[in-house]
Amino acid sequence: MLATPGALPNGPEWVYEVKWDGMRLLADIADGGVRLTSRTGRNVTDDFPELSGLSTLVPDAVLDGEVVLLDDGVPSFAALADRMHGPVTAVRADARPVVFMVFDILRLYGVPLLERPLGERRATLERLALDGVPAAELSPLYTDGDALLAATAQRGMEGIVAKLLDAPYRPGQRSPSWVKVTHRRSQSCLVAGWKPERTSPSRIGALLLGVPGPHDALQFVGRVGSGLAADAVQRVLRGLLDERSVILQPFPTPLPRADAMGTHWCRPELVVEVAHLGWTAAGRLRQPVFRGIREDVDPAEIDPRR
Repeated sequence: MLATPGALPNGPEWVYEVKWDGMRLLADIADGGVRLTSRTGRNVTDDFPELSGLSTLVPDAVLDGEVVLLDDGVPSFAALADRMHGPVTAVRADARPVVFMVFDILRLYGVPLLERPLGERRATLERLALDGVPAAELSPLYTDGDALLAATAQRGMEGIVAKLLDAPYRPGQRSPSWVKVTHRRSQSCLVAGWKPERTSPSRIGALLLGVPGPHDALQFVGRVGSGLAADAVQRVLRGLLDERSVILQPFPTPLPRADAMGTHWCRPELVVEVAHLGWTAAGRLRQPVFRGIREDVDPAEIDPRR
């Protein structure tokens, strides 16, 4: 179940949570083990070995939550990005462990809970001994949305999510029963190509970005160069883009010469997230900054502009 962007709703029928700046996961606990999957259905169990302790929580359950990595007490998607692209050793995980912020439960002891109201699911979740799993925490609930929104803004966090207490859980759907309110503008984009650095042609200097347009045609929204300098970012991005290399540009209409010249094209399958300062009249992102790869986001779910 996904949140819908909107204005902050108020009333006793709503509760509020921090919008954790991390990676959404489902944890399926069964047969003495745990299987972690991303929103796209990718098995990421080996990416987060510190979450293996979830297998001791109960014999059977499905938990929904977000895995986060903290920088100075604040979740940082950029810090988490290096943990999202393949198996991680236990030693490396122990050096900088993630935390699984659990906010929903979809099954318990073989009984589906999807049709139960959020208030009942939450009460069920609170009865579990999550405090006995070192890498897991119960995501706190609040009743004052305005105060939580102000507090998250003051701490430089992403925002909050408002949830209706009587709402069932609708897997994969973007529901008005969950409303997200964010403090910064960000946009999920598809990478259609990359331009090399002028002084180091083997390094990525900029990514060419697109979003779904009319009739599902790819719409060019600009390029991003800020945020790409880290060696880990370069290594992971280059590998993923080389796998998707193509000869012809994927946009339906020619791009300006300055954007097209010297570009290495790729199939527009890789989703990245960029922060930005708005949109130009021509439909380009203003001052975009690369935040990370979103392998947990299905390209079909990308909102054209938000």
